[in-house]
Amino acid sequence: MTATTHVPVMLEEAAGMLRPRKGGLYCDATLGGGGHAERVLELCGPDGRLVGIERDPEALARARRRLLPFGDRVRLVQGNYAEAETLLRRLQCVPVDGFLLDLGLSSDQLGDPERGFGFSRSGPLDMRFDRTREGTAADLISCLAEADLANLLARWGEQPAARRVARAIHEAAQAGRLGSTSDLAAVVARSAPRRGRVHPATRVFQALRIAVNDELGALGAFLRGFHELLRPGGRIVVIAFHSLEDRLVKQRLRELARPFEGGPVVTLLTRRPLRPSDTEVRANPRARSARLRAAERVAQVLA
Repeated sequence: MTATTHVPVMLEEAAGMLRPRKGGLYCDATLGGGGHAERVLELCGPDGRLVGIERDPEALARARRRLLPFGDRVRLVQGNYAEAETLLRRLQCVPVDGFLLDLGLSSDQLGDPERGFGFSRSGPLDMRFDRTREGTAADLISCLAEADLANLLARWGEQPAARRVARAIHEAAQAGRLGSTSDLAAVVARSAPRRGRVHPATRVFQALRIAVNDELGALGAFLRGFHELLRPGGRIVVIAFHSLEDRLVKQRLRELARPFEGGPVVTLLTRRPLRPSDTEVRANPRARSARLRAAERVAQVLA
């Protein structure tokens, strides 16, 4: 397995908002290649600890090598961050002083044609974060009726020509002409007009990937209860890369910041999302759509 090529997005902004302290306990719930986790461990040393959760076993292996110098300050586990409470309690790592979530695809995942996340090089229609589980993008396309596929593209890909694109995909699949990511991208390109520099298949791949991995379901499950695992004064930092994720994060943090009977549960640290600098976007174009939101658990909720 090759070394990671992934560059963590908004690294210093995320670390600054998380504010790691010496001796603290942190959870990177979407570990990826371990770039954000590495920075958190540097800042909370010499005795701060981190739990890393990652769905993708290949990414987990890369992160394990990267974080090896931190020894027993790191505990890594394969799993879905939707089950963060179960995983953290099993490790006896509750409460935590901070959560970090980077919801984007890594460059390693996107750049490997065998994973099926992109279409710059042809590969199988897979798109699973965890390839030990069943249910590829090809399986999903084959089992969905045309109307259901159109609804999926409209809802999770925000695809403006969802019905036309779904019809073209459905017909290609029925005719046996949809064997690879490049086949899918070509079908979409013929059925939907290009808008600016973004390839028309980008939204289709996003929608299918979200569905294959139940990404929004996992995010919603995590957001419902994360605050109960967070120590008073602890923080959550979330980096989202499309409006659907960012909307879920924004709505949930605002709900928790409202004055309940016992007072608000969190204080918002970002009224508006932070965006990457122009310098970062020039150096790493995949950062251009990143939005960072953060909140802090209130020190005390009144009875």
